[in-house]
Amino acid sequence: MAAARVGLVSSSFSHALHASSSSTSTFTVSLRPPRLRLPPYLPRHHLLPTNYPRPSSSAARPRRLRATMSQAAGNPYAAELAAAKKAVTLAARLCQAVQKDILQSGVQSKADQSPVTVADYGSQILVSLVLKMEAPASASFSMVAEEDSEELRKEGAEEILENITDLVNETIVDDGTYSVFFSKEGILSAIDDGKSEGGPSGRHWVLDPIDGTKGGDQYAIALALLDEGKVVLGVLACPNLSLGSIGNLNGGSSGDQVGALFSATIGCGAEVESLQGSPAQKISVCSIDNPVDASFFESYEGAHSLRDLTGSIAEKLGIQAPPVRIDSQAKYGAVAQGDGAIYWRFPHKRSKEAVWDHAAGSIIVTEAGGLVKDASGNDLDLSKGRYLDRDAGIIATNKYLMPLVVKAAQEAMKEEGILG
Repeated sequence: MAAARVGLVSSSFSHALHASSSSTSTFTVSLRPPRLRLPPYLPRHHLLPTNYPRPSSSAARPRRLRATMSQAAGNPYAAELAAAKKAVTLAARLCQAVQKDILQSGVQSKADQSPVTVADYGSQILVSLVLKMEAPASASFSMVAEEDSEELRKEGAEEILENITDLVNETIVDDGTYSVFFSKEGILSAIDDGKSEGGPSGRHWVLDPIDGTKGGDQYAIALALLDEGKVVLGVLACPNLSLGSIGNLNGGSSGDQVGALFSATIGCGAEVESLQGSPAQKISVCSIDNPVDASFFESYEGAHSLRDLTGSIAEKLGIQAPPVRIDSQAKYGAVAQGDGAIYWRFPHKRSKEAVWDHAAGSIIVTEAGGLVKDASGNDLDLSKGRYLDRDAGIIATNKYLMPLVVKAAQEAMKEEGILG
């Protein structure tokens, strides 16, 4: 998860993990009371009862989902893409409710210093639910995701677990698609659906339930499908992103619709549409071939990128425009639709790059005609497990600029002593 809980948590609250007198972690969160008191839950440890029927016909599915599937003739992953879109859209609805209703949120600081809130957990649960209900059945369900239930199972986490349970169930009821309710144990089990290690064999969903979580204005729900070691589809729900150009810090015009859904399937191109539902539009990366005319995106949080290094790379390329700093994989979406020419990420030396931070965004850029490479010019390999096996940095741009950016990056890294 990137480091900016944009709009979900007040910027004045970066820590809300409290220790009791016995040093046991407790969590505090302020949520609106659920509008509906749900019936008692079955003591079930799985996400869904095993006898719960899948929707038996297209009439049971939302109208926009049916339209998406009917328009996807020739797409070998049409059903999976429709399920992925539905999943991130429902998760985005939960995140928007949290953004609207929570002024103060219980936050637990993780090892990478990015916060975890009820929205992270709730988003992951809802994505798991929809994929199990909508995606074609396979031998086993595998999801590589950021969150697990370890902290929620600790003494003192009862309140946040209850809040997550209420929020998830309320979102399901409000959506009206599924007659499913979660017990607290079901919530914990659903979160742990994301504990897969991935790998080069079989199918694995890859999820960042909220990417962009500490400061700034953008966040994304990022979902991809890995099939035999290759990313074959990706979707990005960006609830705060204007459908107009995001090539500047002020976003688009005041009349632009807010809430973008990017999607791509291997061999089928990339598209963007409104999260509220609108005809999808094909997108493509820009055709700029002179770096002097290029603009570039980088992380909002300085702690996530070596800005001295990226400044040196920009100088070597002769880039005149100042950096555009926004959070989350929305940067991939921006490059894919031509709002900017380059996105690069050069994290600090000891930082690990998780597969969920790049899987969805990378295929959206490549299907829009761009390239995503590491700093040595190699393709990203997302089949090695939960973390990327890559060299020093990640670059997304068009085919004209990529060799120039890689060359400048190599020179700058050697000067900084990052490469031998």
